[in-house]
Amino acid sequence: MPHSQTSAHRDSLTGVRLARGASPWLLPTVATAALSLLRARNSKRAAAIAVPTTALAAGMLWFFRDPEREIAQGRVISPADGVVQSIMPWKDGRTRVAIFMSPLNVHVNRAPLSGTVTSVEHIPGGFVPAFNKESENNERVVWHFDTELGDIEMVQIAGAVARRIVPYIPQGTKVEQGDRIGLIRFGSRVDIYLPEGVEVAVEVGQATTAGVTRIDRD
Repeated sequence: MPHSQTSAHRDSLTGVRLARGASPWLLPTVATAALSLLRARNSKRAAAIAVPTTALAAGMLWFFRDPEREIAQGRVISPADGVVQSIMPWKDGRTRVAIFMSPLNVHVNRAPLSGTVTSVEHIPGGFVPAFNKESENNERVVWHFDTELGDIEMVQIAGAVARRIVPYIPQGTKVEQGDRIGLIRFGSRVDIYLPEGVEVAVEVGQATTAGVTRIDRD
């Protein structure tokens, strides 16, 4: 699939490249800030409101940014910006790499490998902080990709603030490695399960960049 089919769009008001799915949060914030700024000249109250609303709008623009990336070479690349929270062997021989995404990270997730999306399953759940062990029971979206390494599972997990995961593509879609596949609003976590025999190249505490950091080792 060409990267353009899952690319971000440009907000018509700001000209800033934003993540798909940002509008419900961003547009009301920007509109409120703009209105407060217009009224600030004639109203001290509006001027006082304009400061925090403008700061909030700027923060939203930063949070929902979606920069272009030079996609790295490698069998498995990171699906998320963040920090490796844990690396855990699984009972079936796979290895789970959990990446914690803070509100300062880009929250658009990317396909870790080229292949076909065989399932996209939304599972309701709680909203405890994504760095908490109990976050495994949070609301999440479970992805499966049919790839050259076989079935690859990836899980987007909502955090305490993130209350919405926005998949960009449906089951049956063919993706290229590094294609944008979805957004998690605000702090969250992404888990990827490496097949048995695939050695992990990252370590706990290491920063990752979606589409750039290689997760596996030759």
